[in-house]
Amino acid sequence: MDNLITANIRQRPFRSLVSVAGVALGVALVILFTGLARGMSNDLKRRSSNYRAEIIFAKPGSLQLTSSVSNLSTKYVDEIMKVEGVGAAVPSILYISQSGRGFGFERIEGVDWEPFARMNEVHLVEGRAAQAVDEVLIDETKARDGKLAVGSVIKLFGDKPYRVTGIYSPEAGPRVKMSLAAMQDALEAPGKCTYIYVKCRDAGSEAAVAQRLNEALPGNKIQFTRDVFASVEESIPYLGLFLKVLVGLAATVSALVVMLAMYTTITERTREIGILKAMGASRGYIIGVIEKEALLISAIGLVVGFVVALAGGFLIHRVYGLVFEYGWRWALTAAIIGLAGGALGALYPAVRAANLDAVSALAYE
Repeated sequence: MDNLITANIRQRPFRSLVSVAGVALGVALVILFTGLARGMSNDLKRRSSNYRAEIIFAKPGSLQLTSSVSNLSTKYVDEIMKVEGVGAAVPSILYISQSGRGFGFERIEGVDWEPFARMNEVHLVEGRAAQAVDEVLIDETKARDGKLAVGSVIKLFGDKPYRVTGIYSPEAGPRVKMSLAAMQDALEAPGKCTYIYVKCRDAGSEAAVAQRLNEALPGNKIQFTRDVFASVEESIPYLGLFLKVLVGLAATVSALVVMLAMYTTITERTREIGILKAMGASRGYIIGVIEKEALLISAIGLVVGFVVALAGGFLIHRVYGLVFEYGWRWALTAAIIGLAGGALGALYPAVRAANLDAVSALAYE
């Protein structure tokens, strides 16, 4: 039986390659999209974990991963500093724009560097702080991945050039930072910010300080930093639903491609099936031959899909800087999709072949 299965695949190489490509496409899509969501989520959480401020003070609706609003007056800094237990307060503007590489998005933060660096224990490893309206700082990861150095020019806010004046470490929040005044100038939002980082004077007092802030400045949104950057899946609306729909579409594509290929193959092999039945082959034997052929094609497609996903993720990371992290759970899901889709897709053609009348099949032209 095994020789018959491999011979059938070799006899029609083009159709077999198309079937393999269909299965590989579904597998690769699942791995790439879920790997991207997981990578972005973990990368965001890792960078955000370096913030030393325990509280973020903002207006309702300002803290979103995919959008930002500069609707908070920087005058709140003075009011916040009057609250008992507050050690420092640093205003920040977050701006999200299309990446300069034309794919994905770039998060840019405007802060006064000295108080921000002191609060969050970050430091310059090269160069100096950004001062002019066309100067920026970048972290070591962006400098390495983008092959950037002090003096390099990057484009932000569309095509506006900005010169890199310094590189900082460790990474903390958005990889690109400029002065608060420069960001306010770029967004035409003088005296405004997106939120204010609040660091407590005493460790472990964030709950009490948050309550005092809420009582002293009601109507604002007060969140703990550890809760704000929870995950990309929670921050992007309907991302979880999108991934489930993607998985369903991948399974459907795999099943339909294999079904079409096997159905056409069975039509061409009608006489061969008739010969097998005349020689005493049972319905189960014929179904088994066709299903094993579909599973072999699906297994090859599964391997190809994994290779394409890994290579694609590596190339996208090198070119666009997006982060991919692959997990065993989604890898197993992709494997089930590839194999189950192929098996289910071949089931109808297999049953149809098994039910062919031997005499009619032998007379088929």
